[in-house]
Amino acid sequence: MQKKSTASILMGAAFLMATSAIGPGFLTQTTVFTETLLASFGFVILMSIIIDIGAQMNIWRIIAISEKRAQDIANDVLPGLGFFLAALIVAGGLAFNIGNIAGAGLGVNVLFGWSTEMGALLSGIIAIGIFLVREAGKAMDRFAQIMGFVMIALTVYVMFTAQPPVGEAVVKTFVPDKIDLLAIVTLVGGTVGGYITFAGGHRLLDAGIKGKESLPEVTKSAVSAIGIASIMRIFLFLAALGVVAQGLAIDPANPPASVFKLAAGNVGYKIFGVVMWAAAVTSVVGAAYTSVSFIQTLSKTVDKYNKWTIVAFIAISTLVFVIIGRPVKILVLVGSLNGLILPIALGVMLVATYMTKIVGDYKHPLWMTIFGIVVVIAMAIMGGYSLVNGIPQLFK
Repeated sequence: MQKKSTASILMGAAFLMATSAIGPGFLTQTTVFTETLLASFGFVILMSIIIDIGAQMNIWRIIAISEKRAQDIANDVLPGLGFFLAALIVAGGLAFNIGNIAGAGLGVNVLFGWSTEMGALLSGIIAIGIFLVREAGKAMDRFAQIMGFVMIALTVYVMFTAQPPVGEAVVKTFVPDKIDLLAIVTLVGGTVGGYITFAGGHRLLDAGIKGKESLPEVTKSAVSAIGIASIMRIFLFLAALGVVAQGLAIDPANPPASVFKLAAGNVGYKIFGVVMWAAAVTSVVGAAYTSVSFIQTLSKTVDKYNKWTIVAFIAISTLVFVIIGRPVKILVLVGSLNGLILPIALGVMLVATYMTKIVGDYKHPLWMTIFGIVVVIAMAIMGGYSLVNGIPQLFK
């Protein structure tokens, strides 16, 4: 029974991270890049998967071995650094949660024709309900798993109706016509950027899966999480490629909805509504849980009223969208800042692996350290580029 319970938690953590990554932005990004890069986008997906795994394994292992949350590890590396990291994560999580709520509202609008605001309000209430049940952790795990399976299954159906040139996609994945570095970094940021990479690691810690003896399970869960998100990305890529290969024009106003509708007609459009809602609302849950976990150990009040802080986080995100609408300028700025969170966080985690007061006698694999350093440098350069180009847009 204990083994079954542990397996369920490991799978729940993997799905929490994966469904946190699969949000409205994930769906749009994948479709837009497929339209511009065609079959060569397969290479971008392959490179991003490799980088994602490198970042994810490093961070999850260090959280497990230290038996501490990321912000506490950062404070041990340099006093005050944990507060800075927590501030970045919470600001990014809150801003993007407003976008996730908007995506959930859009999904409801497609399905039932209700206003986006009404759909957002209903979705916010459902997300809050998950944290109000007695065993919120289990409810969150199960919800993420069910919604993850639903999204993947429906996208597979649309992919088959689109009849993509699979052979060409396989060839171009390894021999691309064009390599787009910015697309690679965008995908990495969208899969393991900001709060996302910590979602599963913190969930395992909360569930008591930690310490040196748990490292094989933690590593397996981390890789599984990237695998789940990548499966969704690949199927969506193939669906979009099938549509483009037929010479059909994708609507720039809503690229993913256009793909589903062109591939499978009105049924496809309704399927998009389900996928969009599931992607958005699971991202709302993941962002709220993970963002609050970053301030839980820094504030006794938040720790005492953890459940209600999560509820407030979701409620604020929902009300901001319903009352004000999506604050585009804030999203641009925080999006740029979010691009810098991964290299900062991963850099801090890599330093922590060589501090005995944090990891004891644990020896981190050298190849994993090198892998992590490469990711830090690449993401820091591109995150800086994103930040420099994002701020001027606020003043246009």
